[in-house]
This record gives sequence, structure tokens and C-alpha cells, in this order.
Amino acid sequence: MQPGNPGQDPYGQQPNQDPNAPQPPAAPYGQQPTSGQPYGQQQPYQDPYGQQQPQYGAGPQYPNAGYPQAQGQGQNNTLGLVSMILGIASIPLVCCLYIGIPVGIAAVVTGYLARQKVAQGQASNAGQAKAGLICGAVGVVLGILLLILSVVAQVNLPTQP
Repeated sequence: MQPGNPGQDPYGQQPNQDPNAPQPPAAPYGQQPTSGQPYGQQQPYQDPYGQQQPQYGAGPQYPNAGYPQAQGQGQNNTLGLVSMILGIASIPLVCCLYIGIPVGIAAVVTGYLARQKVAQGQASNAGQAKAGLICGAVGVVLGILLLILSVVAQVNLPTQP
């Protein structure tokens, strides 16, 4: 017996219990111990998570935890993303051998198609489609302006005598 806990054995045995008497088997890990009584009489609350076995390195997994999963088919947001990338890239590419004009046209076309998919409910990235459409149009306009300015500059160059 320990001096601070009178009447309690340090090894978990009751003071009036025979240590050589047969003990009921211990319950497996993660299950409630039974003492011969039905489960409802032993414990009024049934734990829905008590039957789960933990895996090494991971905590217990609870049902319906985290963000809700999307129902139905997934969204097809590829065209909006491609349109935005092409539209943004078309603006600086205007200065590089006029590559910005066809890239801007591709951004406008894919942006238009992406906006149609958003309107039909097949995609959810209306902002990306709009950004690609606008940036592609800006790239095309800048490319055409640069092309016109270069043609005008070539025509108006004074000839040397």
C-alpha cells in the first residue's frame, strides 16, 4: 500500500479481492470492456467512433469530416485558364516579332468559348475567362497599333540624297 492512498493498492487490485482469482479477459484495443451485461445497460451512450482502429502515423478518421465533397460531375475550367494565360502572355509578346497578335487572337477565342461554358453551367471560372478575353483583345490591339506604327515609320523615312 502507498502511504498517500489508503485502501487502494498501487497495482490496481481491490483490497478485498483475491489476487489469484481468475480475472475477466481485457477488451481488445478500441472496444468497450464488457462485464456480462448488455451494452445498453452498461453504458447509455454509444460511441460511434469507438470501433475504429487507428493507423500508424495517422489520427482517427471521423465520418463526414472536412469540406463537403462536390456532388455530380466536376467543372471543366481548362478553357478559362488557358485563355487567361494566353491573354496575359500576349501583351509582352507584342514586342517580340509580333507573336502577340496570334496569341491574343487565341486568347480571345478561348475566352469566348470559356464564357459560353460558364453560361451553360459547365464551368465556374467566369473571371478567368473574362480576364483572358480582355487581355487577349488588348494584346491584339497593341500588336496592330505597333504594326501600323512600324509601317508608317518605314514609309515616312527621309531618303538620303
